[in-house]
Amino acid sequence: MFYSSFKNTLLILLTISFFTSTCHSQNQVAKITLGIEKKASYLPFLHGKKVGVVGNQTSVLIQNSKTTHLVDLLLEEGIEVVKVFAPEHGFRGTADAGEQIKDGKDALTGIPIISLYGTNKKPKPEQMQNVDFLVFDIQDVGARFYTYISTLHYVMEACAEHQTPIIVLDRPNPNGHYIDGPILEMEHQSFVGMHPIPAVHGLTIGEYARMINGENWLNEQLQAELYVIPMDHYHKSNEYELPVPPSPNLPNAQSVNLYPSLCFFEGTAVNAGRGTDLQFQVFGSPNLNPDVFEYTYTPVSKEGAKYPKFENELCYGMVLTRHKKLNGINLECLILAYNENRNQADFFNSFFTKLAGTKKLQQQIESGYSSDEIKAEWQSDLTVYKQKIKPYLLYEKD
Repeated sequence: MFYSSFKNTLLILLTISFFTSTCHSQNQVAKITLGIEKKASYLPFLHGKKVGVVGNQTSVLIQNSKTTHLVDLLLEEGIEVVKVFAPEHGFRGTADAGEQIKDGKDALTGIPIISLYGTNKKPKPEQMQNVDFLVFDIQDVGARFYTYISTLHYVMEACAEHQTPIIVLDRPNPNGHYIDGPILEMEHQSFVGMHPIPAVHGLTIGEYARMINGENWLNEQLQAELYVIPMDHYHKSNEYELPVPPSPNLPNAQSVNLYPSLCFFEGTAVNAGRGTDLQFQVFGSPNLNPDVFEYTYTPVSKEGAKYPKFENELCYGMVLTRHKKLNGINLECLILAYNENRNQADFFNSFFTKLAGTKKLQQQIESGYSSDEIKAEWQSDLTVYKQKIKPYLLYEKD
């Protein structure tokens, strides 16, 4: 068991890691021109075409305190929008993770909405009919297991199969300042990990689209007719706070930054803050040692987390606070939670391997590896990956 002195040392180390970063000022971030803002670069493609939009609540242009959704922007410009395709969490972004989303109509425009989650992750041939051009605009967070990049893959594949051009309007990656984690082994491919990339991939959504094409990841090595509208004045070392939460359980910059580290808890018997107001900023379980984990909370059913893990049960855990960005995946919390769990045999579940993309991470933790020892084994693969992505990069990393 871990003693109090070790716990205090760990907490100091965690605090240091959360406070260590060098980022550009918010003044520089304000100068970024998003893909959606560069209308002259993409509207000429769309005039006179029947257009489909892949988007959600993040697909917005915010200017002068006015928020305009991409669908409304296109309609205002005289573009005929015939369909909307919505990813996990739905078009308005309020559904639970993994919740089945039904097709319907947008209440504001009457345009049909087609869900790309559940049994229909890829647009069907009949759903691609009457679509001349597709526009993809969704805010990603830079983690392999965040499913918007899986939706991007399937949309590009459908476009390639039906000779439908696709435009990707690029947005910043709030975790684009680092690359880390194990590379996915393809035998563990799933919707939370489709490609042989690290857990934190370091690419914007536009760069990722270019890599999907360039690495021939689409079915039968098809190539989508892809147009990426890049941002202006963007650097990956910028500190960028998302103006709209990308999903219900990533409500703020802190949760977005901690998500690549704490999401591994989704494959364990530990709650990662769902059912609280500290989603992906706290973790806990009834089975954690209360002598080590002194913070307590009780997850409850709420919007975006209707059935949270350990609902209505008292959890012992830890709140993670910080002022600067995390610059790598934090494994110390995961290792400590495993070591201080009263039921280690049931700590991991089958979903953990899908999230990790490999069985090795679980085996290493169970065998007593330290975070440094685990991360040291990632480095050669990450070096190869960093070379592989170079042809697809659109922005310098200062």
